[in-house]
Amino acid sequence: MEKNKTMMQYFEWHLKSEDNLFQKLQAEAKNLKEAGIDAIWIPPATKADHVENTGYSVYDLYDLGEFDQKGQKRTKYGTKEDLLNAINACHDADIQVYADVVLNHKAGGDETEVMKVVEVDPNDRTKVISEPFDIEAFTKFTFPGRNNQYSDFKWNFNYFNGVDYDHRTGKTGIYRILGENKGWNENVDDEKGNFDYLMFSNVDYKHPDVREEIIKWGKWFMDETGIDGMRLDAVKHIESYFIRDFTKAMYDHKQAPFYFVGEFWNPDLQTNESFLDDADYNLDLFDVQLHFNLMSASEQGEAYDLRTIFDGTLVKNEKMNAVTFVDNHDSQPGEALSSFVKDWFKQSAYALILLRKDGYPCVFYGDYYGIPHSNVASFKDAINPLLYVRKNKAYGDQDDYLDDPQTIGFVRRGVQEIEQSGCAVIINSAQEEAEKQMHVGVERAGQIFIDYTNTRKDEIVIDEEGNGVFKVNPGSVSVYCQKD
Repeated sequence: MEKNKTMMQYFEWHLKSEDNLFQKLQAEAKNLKEAGIDAIWIPPATKADHVENTGYSVYDLYDLGEFDQKGQKRTKYGTKEDLLNAINACHDADIQVYADVVLNHKAGGDETEVMKVVEVDPNDRTKVISEPFDIEAFTKFTFPGRNNQYSDFKWNFNYFNGVDYDHRTGKTGIYRILGENKGWNENVDDEKGNFDYLMFSNVDYKHPDVREEIIKWGKWFMDETGIDGMRLDAVKHIESYFIRDFTKAMYDHKQAPFYFVGEFWNPDLQTNESFLDDADYNLDLFDVQLHFNLMSASEQGEAYDLRTIFDGTLVKNEKMNAVTFVDNHDSQPGEALSSFVKDWFKQSAYALILLRKDGYPCVFYGDYYGIPHSNVASFKDAINPLLYVRKNKAYGDQDDYLDDPQTIGFVRRGVQEIEQSGCAVIINSAQEEAEKQMHVGVERAGQIFIDYTNTRKDEIVIDEEGNGVFKVNPGSVSVYCQKD
């Protein structure tokens, strides 16, 4: 049988260019595989408007650290050669690579253009608050350093529908570009009336030339790098029917398994389900509501009702399309969407995504290696035992014991194909130790279970009815499996 798979987000916000992330990944690939990582989500590999940019201010999709543009050839994470070497090293270690792809905007234009716009209310982008007027904006992208290699497509203001800066006056605002068939894309998140516009020069997916060029680029990118999937950034700001068309075109081009996950940063379940429906369920989505539930549990402590930890989540309601995560680069301390799960609950949170039956879990680089910039310690020693149990033990039917507001548990029954598989997990938010009787199967009578997190030293003997009384420390998690 196929073993459980785990993804890792292999970057955090405050890495520096001298960290040479792609070189580090090349060196680490085998160790990550041994730890239990099967897929790596790498940061945007395309040229941004500055070498220290994390990659989301994308300038040239065709420049993977190959051309002298925006000050130098490399990106923040390395050269194109570094990128390809890292991907090859991952493949040699039997690790898939998912590339972060930013398609909703472009930044760092090469020349300014004058265009007619109207200003809109930033809190309701459907509301116009000015008469039409002219502005000057950096919407011309000619990529002189690349000199037409790979593509001769040049961008101008006709291919965008909004900007946020008038170079002529120095004024900022949200300016909708006017013209034939111009306007915000309609099938986007309805926050702020219409959330098509996020930042920079906003790509207009109503334009047929844009749709054709981006699909052409996607096929080139797949062929050029050999990636196994894509993480699509900010999909709630992109026309959902284009996401459907783009993913389908990539699947048809690859003619082999290919993976997509979208970042739809909205916890509302119905909104997520509506997007998945528009996109023909061609991709998974990150389970943002679960992240917020985990954060709330960590902040409220024993006042949080752990029985509700999966309420409103994708993994409960759309389990086949849910990528579960504890934290990421956007939720880490100091960022605009900062919502970091507190240290005391971190291992419990990872147990809830790594050891359960449903969802495709993603481990965050900042949790695994630490975030020196924010004095966040590494949780590698807490996560590695859970990765081991996920790969070797956490199989079979799942029985939930979500029956107490402060102490919950679940059991994985195990499968015959994997020797000594199965586990019993107990999580406690109270300030005193707790215990819970859980049934692991009459066939396990007499077996000894121990805590693979090494937090408790108990040896739990399964009784003749297949039950065990499993213990857990205050504010902690224990993961019991048959003693090897």
